[in-house]
Amino acid sequence: MPTTTATHPPAEPSASAIQKHTGLFRCITIFFLALIVIVGVTVMAIWLVIRPKRLIYTIDNGSIHNFNLTNNHLDSTFNFVIRAHNPNGRASIYYESIEVSVAYNDQNVAFNTLEPFRQPTRNITRLETRLVAQNAALSGSASRDLKRERSLGKVELDVHVKAKIRFKVGIWKSRRRTLKVLCSRVVVPFSSSKKFERTDCDIDL
Repeated sequence: MPTTTATHPPAEPSASAIQKHTGLFRCITIFFLALIVIVGVTVMAIWLVIRPKRLIYTIDNGSIHNFNLTNNHLDSTFNFVIRAHNPNGRASIYYESIEVSVAYNDQNVAFNTLEPFRQPTRNITRLETRLVAQNAALSGSASRDLKRERSLGKVELDVHVKAKIRFKVGIWKSRRRTLKVLCSRVVVPFSSSKKFERTDCDIDL
């Protein structure tokens, strides 16, 4: 007669084994949560110790060259000296990218980029930028306003700066932040005989 072999269902894990795995998972979870808290508290402590002061931007000089406005299209060169002041005594600043644009009546007419640089603590850096408008289209009203201001010998412009920056203290470096600078109502004379007046800028960081 054929023989039969009895089969048994797999043994259920013991209560001690379940507790062991549960305890290991709990320890791993607690470790990672503690690590996140420690990192967060460390970053917050560094930030509170540094207490970075607000950056200060101004337009120190501006000029217009090769101006030509024909059929609502503008050709011109705008030169600006942008003064960037880092008043912080502990934090230097890494400018990883910088974009500068100039607008008239809320219409962008010229754009350029600047080279990345590192700004030390308590430092003033003057950024010289040249923005060229090439056949920039203007609305009819903007073109009429610009012609009128040209006849008066000066023009009112908005200068925008957008940069990706990091603060650095010792070996610690902050996450990348977006710096936006608006220098509104910058009055630029067409004649070099007229004095340019420094313009303060608004900062959004």
